[in-house]
Amino acid sequence: MVDKVRANFWGSQIDDVMSEIASKAAICKVRLLDPGVIEAVLQNNPAVCGSDNPRAFQKLRELLMLGFMVREKSVEKLGAGETEALIATIRERLQEKLGDRLGGPPAAR
Repeated sequence: MVDKVRANFWGSQIDDVMSEIASKAAICKVRLLDPGVIEAVLQNNPAVCGSDNPRAFQKLRELLMLGFMVREKSVEKLGAGETEALIATIRERLQEKLGDRLGGPPAAR
């Protein structure tokens, strides 16, 4: 019972952050899943944006950093396997909702 509650909590935390990341990426027209794009955002390089929105880009960058912190905490609490399973499920849901706007290799679409 405690494990299920813990998994639900961390799943919700990850889902919230990933949904916000996807939303800001869509606003900025950033194809996050394309090679090197996440790194560029983290390095504060707005050249990966398809639209000019400095506030949304800054928020995207902050959310990405938060996402990595939440993932680390989830791994500590749930383990790597369960965390990756939660992330995969959320990623699939986001890709269904956003299509290829997040980018990525053709096999991932």
